Amino acid sequence: QVQLVESGGGSVQAGGSLRLSCAASGSTYSRYCMAWFRQAPGKDREGVAAFIGDSRTNYADSVKGRFTISKDNAKSTLQLQMNSLKPEDTAMYYCAAGDWRYCTNGLLRGEYTNWGQGTQVTVSS
Repeated sequence: QVQLVESGGGSVQAGGSLRLSCAASGSTYSRYCMAWFRQAPGKDREGVAAFIGDSRTNYADSVKGRFTISKDNAKSTLQLQMNSLKPEDTAMYYCAAGDWRYCTNGLLRGEYTNWGQGTQVTVSS
């Protein structure tokens, strides 16, 4: 099991930027695929960005070109740089970790067994 703690959420105006961080502990970090998901009120949790292995990434179409996922294996941290934010990006954002052997797409909720508590991102127009 790996424990995940998110930070960096907040409120920003449309067009602004935020950087989310996720600190992982409790297991061998490098053996997991890692991702960011989000869930808006009344909607399903959706994959936003993921690392599949050390270098392969996958992004939801809605965030391509605006969001960038990065990680530091030495520090066991995962980041999400969010630029050009839109009101529709408003959601609770979750860090997720899954067994790398079962991660293929990276943005599917069923690929992940470990979740953080979430950090709120609110974008006003």
